[in-house]
Amino acid sequence: MWCDNCLLVLPLRGGAMAWAVFIALYSIAGGLFLIIDGGYLFFELDEWYIYGGVGLAVAFIALINILALSNRSYIWTRVCKFVWPFLIVISAVRAILMIVELQRGKDDILWECQNGGQHYSSNTTITTTTSDSSSSFPAGFCAAGFSSIYAAFIVGLLIDLVCQIYMYFMTWRFQKRLEHYNAMKGPFAGGYYNA
Repeated sequence: MWCDNCLLVLPLRGGAMAWAVFIALYSIAGGLFLIIDGGYLFFELDEWYIYGGVGLAVAFIALINILALSNRSYIWTRVCKFVWPFLIVISAVRAILMIVELQRGKDDILWECQNGGQHYSSNTTITTTTSDSSSSFPAGFCAAGFSSIYAAFIVGLLIDLVCQIYMYFMTWRFQKRLEHYNAMKGPFAGGYYNA
């Protein structure tokens, strides 16, 4: 017997909506962080914009999923069920690339921490540190150390993948429930189940 919503106490629809809100919130926060401060962690051809864009795409599909669940929309639920596997694969590729690029940029990140939060540039001209905190490497990352940042990224990316897979499972279960209810007969001519 399949459980409708194994991890949450709420019923399938309410639990799926709560899970989608959770995914949307952390995906928006992570996507914006990567777009704003990702240049201090990744150094190849503005790749942090792509990583942040994938996070925002996940948040967008989670928001569509919330609307589909709240309206009990069969069509939009099927759209979300169709899109989630692609986003899960793209997020898995993104996770692998982010982990590899963080490891490759370890020395550059350490250089940024040792030089007052200046943005590392492979060019001979290096940007100067200003008093504006928005234009320097976040101090909390330097205090935590590279190994802590690296472990946090790995754990966070794995949790993200597990959350997305579980959201896909709940979307699939909700779609099957909608199909089941659509196949049931009404209260007339033999009752709901026509048993």
